[in-house]
Amino acid sequence: MDKIVIKDLEVDAHIGVTESERAQPQRLLITVELERDLTEAGRTDAEASTARYDLVAEMIHKTIAQRPRKLVEAVAHEIAEIILSHQMAPAVTVEVKKFSIPRCQYVSVQVRRTR
Repeated sequence: MDKIVIKDLEVDAHIGVTESERAQPQRLLITVELERDLTEAGRTDAEASTARYDLVAEMIHKTIAQRPRKLVEAVAHEIAEIILSHQMAPAVTVEVKKFSIPRCQYVSVQVRRTR
């Protein structure tokens, strides 16, 4: 299956298990892979034959801004569900990177969902 990949979209989120951790926004990097057939888009050069990745990025930002969350797992799940509910792809993989552990590059959660 073909893929559209948005790699390391930077967002600020109120996230963390403790209230003090959620008090200040934290930087997250989000990677989304939309699995879909891109044959028609490649053949016709028609925007209607693909997913608008600018809209995907906008949906991610809006989803993150809606409310604080405790877990990056919840962020990944919600992003995947919103993409699928808008029928932007039949399958999506979402990776969320968080920078909260000292002496560690990052912690990430990756989920794959299908409709």
